[in-house]
Amino acid sequence: MDNKAIGLRIREEREKLKLSRDEFAEIIELSEYYVGQLERGERQMSLPTLVNIANTLHISLDYLVLGKTEHNNYYVHYENNIYETSACDIDKEINNLLNKCSPKELALIKKLVQTILPYIKNE
Repeated sequence: MDNKAIGLRIREEREKLKLSRDEFAEIIELSEYYVGQLERGERQMSLPTLVNIANTLHISLDYLVLGKTEHNNYYVHYENNIYETSACDIDKEINNLLNKCSPKELALIKKLVQTILPYIKNE
């Protein structure tokens, strides 16, 4: 992962929401110093932290990690599906579940998602 590019995207998206670094850090329950390190690309973050940041900034993980620009369509995808739950609600539920997982459990979940996702996309 390119930590500097991820950090730059975090900063840009935070600023679009007109959040100070201190306000953002409080929302995601991290220190302002740590958020600064993330934005400068000086630190790596855990998967739950990455998910929490993406959810808070209302962007997809694809955009945050890879810089794919189709993140603006993120919510439209959910609105056009049969799900009655909003994308924010789904993101929060997933984030809450992931935050309760150990690193070993997260690794297993990652493998499961990587295995299942191609089949889901073909439906």
